[in-house]
Amino acid sequence: MTGPLTGKRIAVPESRELDLFARMLEEQGAQTLRCPLVAIRDLDDLAPAEAWLKRLIAGNFDDLILLTGEGLRRLVGIAHRAGIKAPAVAALGKLRTITRGPKPVRALRELGLKAGLSAAVPTTVGVIATLKSESLAGRTVGVQLYPGNPNAALLDFLAQAGATADPVVPYAYATDAETERVVGLIAELAAGTLDAIAFTGSMQLERLAEVAHTRGLDAQLRDGLARTAIASIGPVVSAAVEKIGGRVAITPAGGSFHLKPLVNAIVAALGNDARLQ
Repeated sequence: MTGPLTGKRIAVPESRELDLFARMLEEQGAQTLRCPLVAIRDLDDLAPAEAWLKRLIAGNFDDLILLTGEGLRRLVGIAHRAGIKAPAVAALGKLRTITRGPKPVRALRELGLKAGLSAAVPTTVGVIATLKSESLAGRTVGVQLYPGNPNAALLDFLAQAGATADPVVPYAYATDAETERVVGLIAELAAGTLDAIAFTGSMQLERLAEVAHTRGLDAQLRDGLARTAIASIGPVVSAAVEKIGGRVAITPAGGSFHLKPLVNAIVAALGNDARLQ
């Protein structure tokens, strides 16, 4: 298939929407290297999440902070399996929700619900900035977290504001690529055989850094990231890139943190200035 990205080789470390993202790039002529780094899976122990949902249904929360759309969908799935989906969704409708980015807004919309407050910037700092003007003293705030990030900054802010935080982690991450495949990706980056790598989640960067460190490939990863155009879907991912020593060259314009704008940005940077319709 020919297109504006013909002749370009792009690594795609996405997991959940790997085929969709790779196909969008291939439709523009790119050759993709698919190396899924992170997969989302159900919790091994559902009891803590089920107990949290029962506190939600009991009316224990005044507010709910949603950091990811996947988190809300997983909570609804857990509620469904526990036979408490209807009261859980009804309880969600009575709360003020605070969302980080468009994905939790979309997940609420799927339930027929609207977000109460949306962070102007889809980061933890953005959520905190949005809540600074709100009176939180004496309020109990449910906080949907994600695996591997206890988000001390957000929980500390809530405590200092006089609120009681009740966090829940509704899903787990599993490594989806064999370690040797990740090593192979680092080798391709270091060899300069890739024109770009497109990151869509911060855990992808953490996985790359973890494998590089355990295999003694830190220098190769740094060199590879330095010689490869790095595309990032948004500011959270860009911060993760910088944390491991990379520099983002491509990101969607206009604060639209979705796959299609990311592909458009890659086309604009590496090919001609065609746009997806």
